[in-house]
This record gives sequence, structure tokens and C-alpha cells, in this order.
Amino acid sequence: MNADTIAVVAFDRISPFHLSVPCIVFEDRGFDAQARFALRVCAAEPGPLRTQAGFSIAVEHGLEGLDEAGVVIVPSWRDADERPPEALLQALRRAHARGARIVGLCLGAYVLAEAGLLDGRRATTHWHWSEHFARRYPQVRLQWDVLYVDDDELTTSAGTAAALDCCLHLLRRRCGAELASRVARRLVVAPHRQGGQAQYIERPVPASPQDERLSGVLSWALAHLEQPHSLDALAERALMSRRSFTRRFRQSTGTTVAQWLTNQRLARAQRLLESTDQPIEAIAADTGFGSAVSLRQHFAAALKTSPSAYRREFRGG
Repeated sequence: MNADTIAVVAFDRISPFHLSVPCIVFEDRGFDAQARFALRVCAAEPGPLRTQAGFSIAVEHGLEGLDEAGVVIVPSWRDADERPPEALLQALRRAHARGARIVGLCLGAYVLAEAGLLDGRRATTHWHWSEHFARRYPQVRLQWDVLYVDDDELTTSAGTAAALDCCLHLLRRRCGAELASRVARRLVVAPHRQGGQAQYIERPVPASPQDERLSGVLSWALAHLEQPHSLDALAERALMSRRSFTRRFRQSTGTTVAQWLTNQRLARAQRLLESTDQPIEAIAADTGFGSAVSLRQHFAAALKTSPSAYRREFRGG
């Protein structure tokens, strides 16, 4: 198995956008030798393949292109009520059995579930199809409203923009935060959104002066992550009541103040571990975790690894 070979599954009537997401994240840009993947688009059915946009595509590889791939990505599926071809399901089972990471973006989660790979596992899909998915695959531990989910070597995501978040997450795991941030900047998208963030976030339109104050408080908190931040202190800085601040914060970020702060502190700690020689204790202080013990606990809970192991894996990558 080649960990640097990424196979993307194409099929008849595929959405060009969904197909393009993993391709644009993992294409060879030539500016980093550590991120030069062998990207294969593999047809699940004989071609040429029609797209939902009215044009067809010719694909060089068939399902044999999944052989030896370290990552296999199913970028969507054309119909939540249609069973995928048995040959595709068997190819995914073989890839999973040999240890490849299998990824289902958006309705691609249906394909993984139909192959039996998600039985007893945590997974997500597009919020619009969550109830349908839960009824069809009750054995899957569906996470209804998150952006993406890792469960060992199985990864699933919500739709459209969340698929980009998920692919950038996979790139970050493989090559580190700095490269993932560079790719995100080129794509003009947020560099890192934690998988547990909500899929659907209500945003008041038009923006109010309170929203501007909230944005200012978030920017200030990001610049001062090493300091302790209480909900009441942040609400006071935003000139809002605790209740109003809490409501608007969730509308804006899709999460709680405490979880948002933890996510931002973890992201900064990852960048420092990758790019500096600072001791773990210094990084814990600089990111607001306070102690190396606290940093290790949060790393274990969120990333299933330790800061030291993370640094060994990504330093220089």
C-alpha cells in the first residue's frame, strides 16, 4: 500500500463540484515535496461519465486504480435511495481490509454505509439527509450536525464546504498545519475548522452593531489566547448581557465559548509544535492551557495523540 496514492471515485451523473474538492486539495502544486501525492480519479462504471452539469468526463483508471491506494475518497453519491454498484462496494471493502483510509464526503457516506464499513462506527453526512440516513442505516452511530468525523481509518463529512474542511483536515494530518494553511489560503477558505463544529449556522442578516462587537471580541480573544477568558468577561467586553452574548456566539460560530476557545488553543498548539522548538510546558502556557498536563489531556481527547508524538510525526513535514 502506498500512503501517498490517493484514489478518488467518479461515477455516472457525478457533481463536478464534489469531484473537484479532493482533486483541488491533493493536486501536485510543486511547492512542497512532502505533499506530492499520486492522485488518481477512478471510474466506478464504464465511461465516459456524465456529470450533473451537462458535460461528460473521461477517466483514465477503473476500480483497479484503488489497488494499493493509501486513501480512497468517495466524493458523493448520485442518489441516496440507489444502491451503489457491487463492484465498487467490494473494492472499498478490500481497500479497508488492507488498511487504507476510506473517506465518504457528503452522500459518499451512503456508499461507505452500504458497504458495511460504518456499522457500529461514528459517521456524519449532509444535514438535509440525516434523518433518511439514520432510518436506512440504524447500525451507524450518526453524528447529526458536525462537519466531519474520524473513526479510526474511516472519515465522513457533511456536504459542499464541509467536504473542503474534511480534505484540508486530511492534508493537515498528513503534512501539517502550515501546508494545509497555505493550500487553504490559495483556495480562499478558512484554514482550519474543527470537525465538531456545527454544519448549519444561523447568521442574522443584515449584520447588527452587536455582530460587529462580537467579531471584535473574537479577534481580541484569538490575539490573547494565553490569557484566561470567562464567558462573563467576554460578554462584558462585547457590551452584551451573558444571555445575548451566548446566543449570538452560537449563531456566529456554531459552538460554545468554551469549546471554541479549546479548538483555537489546540490549533495554535499544533502550529507551535510543528514550527518551533519550544518545550511542551512553554507551548501550554502560550496557548492558554496553563500546564503541560492540561495540554496533554486536551490533545488526547481531541486528537488521540500526545503533543510529543504529534511533534515527531509532523516536524519538518
